[in-house]
Parts: sequence; structure tokens; C-alpha cells
Amino acid sequence: MPFTLHPRLAAGSHDFGSELGCRILLKDNALFPWFILVPEVEEGIEDLHQLDPEVYGDVMILVRLVSEFVAGHFKPEKLNVACIGNQVRQMHIHIVGRSPSDPAWPGVVWGFEGKQAYTEDQVERIRDAFDEALGAEEDE
Repeated sequence: MPFTLHPRLAAGSHDFGSELGCRILLKDNALFPWFILVPEVEEGIEDLHQLDPEVYGDVMILVRLVSEFVAGHFKPEKLNVACIGNQVRQMHIHIVGRSPSDPAWPGVVWGFEGKQAYTEDQVERIRDAFDEALGAEEDE
């Protein structure tokens, strides 16, 4: 069965394509630098320990690469990385940059009601920087 992105994950995000077997999404909330990685695995695999070891390794490499991008590009004070999936069961991993200046600090972003959509220009600048950063990583 081909991979299908859960509609709730697709809604409110910008698709940055696929790398290392994961769909990469930028959550459309400029209040937080927030990426979501969705491993393109079969339905029913919801938690990291259920992944085949090789797939797990690829996912963790991508978590590290995206985390390094968020840390370097947005310069947050702290990174939050989580694979929760209580509401959307399709496996997905959040990578969120946090700082004392963000409106949810020090609380969690998951239930924070505030939202501010990115402009098209902001998304393109982030996408360009992201592509450059990941391209540089792959060349090493």
C-alpha cells in the first residue's frame, strides 16, 4: 500500500519533500520554528521501536540533520524533539525550536492556541536555507 500522509498532518504545513524515507513538513506557525518528520512506513507502525533497525537509523539521522538546521538557522535556546502521536496515530516526529521570547515559553506548544501563518516569502527563504543546509550535509 503506498504511503499516504495523514490529512491532519498535511493541513497547516508546508511540504519540504522527502529525505531518508521521511516526509519533511514545516508547520505553518511562524511563532515557533517547527518541523514534523513523517516516516513513510506502513500503516500501523506508530512508535519508534517498531521501525526496522535500518529505517530507525535513517530516521534518527534525519532528526539530527533537521535539529542541526533548526538550531543553526533559527538559533533557539532549546530544541524539543518528540514522537507523541496521541491524536494523530501516523508516526511523526516534532522538532521545535524554543526560546524564552516565544509566546508559549516555558509551557508546551502542543496545545498553545496562538498561530501566525508564514508568508510565502518566509517559507521560500526557510526552504532555500533548508535545502542548502541539507545539501551541504549530504555532500560531506
